[in-house]
Amino acid sequence: MTSTAIRGGPPAAAAAHESFRLRRDAELNTDETGELRLRQSRFQLPLSGLGVSRRALALRLAADWVGDLELHRIVVGLEGEGQVLPAQILLRRLAAHSWLERRLHAGGRPLLDVVPRGLGSGSLPEARRHEPGSRYRLSRFAGLRVQDGRLVAGSPLATVAVACVDAGLATVFAAAADPGCDVRGVAHILAVPEPIAGRVLDELLTARLLVTAAEFEQESSAAPLAYWLPEELALHDRARPGRHVAAVGGTYPFRGKLPPASLRRDFPDGRHQVLPVPDMELVAKRDDPLTTVVRARRSIREHDDGQPLTVDALGEFLYRVQYTSGVKEAGGQEIGHRPYPGGGGLCELEIYPLVSRCSGLDPGLYHYDSVEHRLTLLTDTDTTGGRVARYARSAAGMAETPQVLLVITARVQRMMWKYEGLSYAMALKNAGVLTGLMYLVATAMGLAPCALGAGDSAGFARLAGIDPLVEPNIADFALGSRRTA
Repeated sequence: MTSTAIRGGPPAAAAAHESFRLRRDAELNTDETGELRLRQSRFQLPLSGLGVSRRALALRLAADWVGDLELHRIVVGLEGEGQVLPAQILLRRLAAHSWLERRLHAGGRPLLDVVPRGLGSGSLPEARRHEPGSRYRLSRFAGLRVQDGRLVAGSPLATVAVACVDAGLATVFAAAADPGCDVRGVAHILAVPEPIAGRVLDELLTARLLVTAAEFEQESSAAPLAYWLPEELALHDRARPGRHVAAVGGTYPFRGKLPPASLRRDFPDGRHQVLPVPDMELVAKRDDPLTTVVRARRSIREHDDGQPLTVDALGEFLYRVQYTSGVKEAGGQEIGHRPYPGGGGLCELEIYPLVSRCSGLDPGLYHYDSVEHRLTLLTDTDTTGGRVARYARSAAGMAETPQVLLVITARVQRMMWKYEGLSYAMALKNAGVLTGLMYLVATAMGLAPCALGAGDSAGFARLAGIDPLVEPNIADFALGSRRTA
């Protein structure tokens, strides 16, 4: 804990000082022996043998901000001056291991909270200090969000974030975006003396929210950061523990709050077409060995429109890549088995064939019911469907629109009901596994497969009448008959 005296200036800004409290995502409990225990997600820290005053300090830290004066009052009132140093050591150790948030004040005015993202020894970043006269820019990886009722600025490149207790910090960020800000500018915006403004700059630099001019240039023009989009780095950071200890994995965050979505995606009002079930024993005899299929796998961008894909071939393909069996309940929601592995057996991926040319099947957008092995016509092809198909043709580099475009969606609520922090990333991984299986099955069947790098998600959502926040389109796959050599 530090205090910086400031000469001059208004009385309310006479000194910079700090206070501490338990981080918002942690809790302090009493175990069966009566000892205190800190818990945060999957981590815990027993606080045994504290004595009266340090126990009171820990309880106070769990309820409110504690500064030097409050610590002294608590300890001296209970056990006298002799226990002040042990109490300060406890507070410093908890802060050093990221169990505490730290608030910077200008006199009696709170400015910002330093919010730890990591936990344990070595989880705090190395402090960065500003240079007098230097200007600093807002990092392109900095982001703002609402967290625990506060405006919090964070970066996936740092293990601490900053909560904007004083609204003037938002103006500091705006100034730092362009053309940048220095200590004088921060002092003017926040109406604080320059030494306190320097402390603010130091905290923002340490949190990687502000960067030097050279660092700002490197973020956009030099490897490795130049390659990363902020959104992609943020997604990677949230889904992979390391810099943070936010909950990741099967925590069931919505159990008891919202009902889980059913496994089967059904369109009862559509026109159904039951597909023939392939004889898998005959298929096994007909297919080439796996190694041969793997070596023959290629993206094929030309279809034989003279002999287009048949509905029977499409049905066999869909059965072999997506048919769902073994539906049961686990953990309070339905799970099932598909030909490819998927997180938790949640079967969140759905396939929507957009048919342009398929023998035995009218053009239109269909949904594949993987439980009943049937197609449901959702809409006849119209100008919107043409737009989706044309985008697919362009994305695949094809001369003609694909005979069948398989639009892959993710019913993300099924994932998010069970998993926290990695649901969308896991759905993307599952879509990659499904795409790989599609290639192998199409190759084994002698068809022409081609995965797409992107698709017209907005056009598909309008065509299918599906809310993209409930079931976003996350992958696309062109399929057709292969031209004979």
